[in-house]
Amino acid sequence: MTDDLITRHRAVMPAWLALYYDEPMEIVSGSGCRVTGSDGRDYLDFFAGILTNMLGYDNEAVRHAVDEQMARGVLHTSTLYLLSGQITLAEKIARLSGIPDAKVFFTSSGTEANEAALLLATQARRSNQVIALRNSYHGRGFGTVAVTGNRGWSASSLSPVQVVYAQGGRRVGAFAGLDDASYIDAAVLDLRDLLATATAGDVACMLAEPVQGVGGFAIPPDGLLGAYAEVLAEHGILFVSDEVQTGWGRTGDHFWGYEAHGVTPDALTFAKGIGNGTAIAGVVARAGLMDCLQANSISTFGGNPLATAAANATLDYLLEHDLQKQAAVTGRLLLDGLRETVGDLPGVAEVRGKGLMIGVELVRPGTDEPDTAAASAVLEATRERGLLIGKGGLYGNCLRVAPPLILSESEAREGLGRLVDAVRSCMS
Repeated sequence: MTDDLITRHRAVMPAWLALYYDEPMEIVSGSGCRVTGSDGRDYLDFFAGILTNMLGYDNEAVRHAVDEQMARGVLHTSTLYLLSGQITLAEKIARLSGIPDAKVFFTSSGTEANEAALLLATQARRSNQVIALRNSYHGRGFGTVAVTGNRGWSASSLSPVQVVYAQGGRRVGAFAGLDDASYIDAAVLDLRDLLATATAGDVACMLAEPVQGVGGFAIPPDGLLGAYAEVLAEHGILFVSDEVQTGWGRTGDHFWGYEAHGVTPDALTFAKGIGNGTAIAGVVARAGLMDCLQANSISTFGGNPLATAAANATLDYLLEHDLQKQAAVTGRLLLDGLRETVGDLPGVAEVRGKGLMIGVELVRPGTDEPDTAAASAVLEATRERGLLIGKGGLYGNCLRVAPPLILSESEAREGLGRLVDAVRSCMS
């Protein structure tokens, strides 16, 4: 059955649509942090549908909210009509965003949210110049591919914006080996030089991820984005925080990733976990920025009744159960455990992370050459041991660990044991 499904997939789906594993699998059911695959095996899920199943699978509160909305028979009306669930959710998110006088616009995906943020910033500043970070990923739309600083995910050189790239989460070349303070100082000087030499001056915005997700959970030092924002403010340039992967307390120490940098953005984008599997995303921005568009617009599916029912239930559950604190505790358990058990292996260049966003970067032993093959081997080995993880990084050589925020300490230890065994089996 699985072989037939793979054949059908390859016949009708694009060749560039990536699938994990030598023998791709379908997830057919799940509960909590555990899923069952089409191969009949049970797995502990440490990737959460690319950080999207924030409350895991079959959460009772979310299921009840979705069932209740479906029972009303209204799954869609569009934003041409008042949507009470959308308004309620927007009120909650605006209040939590930390952005003064905030307004919220809902979309269906993180890509669309970042496209909307770029539209707002370029219109407000009357400029198509954008600063992004190296090693970044912001989506697969025309504008978001253009500001993605990772060649592996930048499918086209065509662009509606002019982009220059500042330093991000990877310290390479002349920046390698610098401590946090020195790196921030050097990166800020580099930004000033970029503004003076590679732009016309009237830049619209900087778009930045507080933790670079697809980039292998590469983490800029705390304070870097705040230091950047000080320079941007001198020129009237807007700062947009891409919180698609870092939002909702996943980093443990903060509810939003930007909070680690001592800055309040002009706008932030969100997606993934807030819908716990339903398609919902959006932009939060200062009212003056959000209202800068002079043309009419709607969002056909953004903030639809079904998705906002799920998102309201997800957000309420997250706050009531203090899952940010839980992410900090279980994330520290995993991070410390990985550093103690595999951090000294010759092929492990770095174990890094914040909360439940943990990356293990693999290299060829004795070199700093990325080992993409080893990452793929570990991915297979974890599956063999009943654990699902992800991979990423500029060269595809980073293991990505991002379980649901409901992960218990016992499940964290269980998954840690399986992951360590897989890494050791492939790197010894």
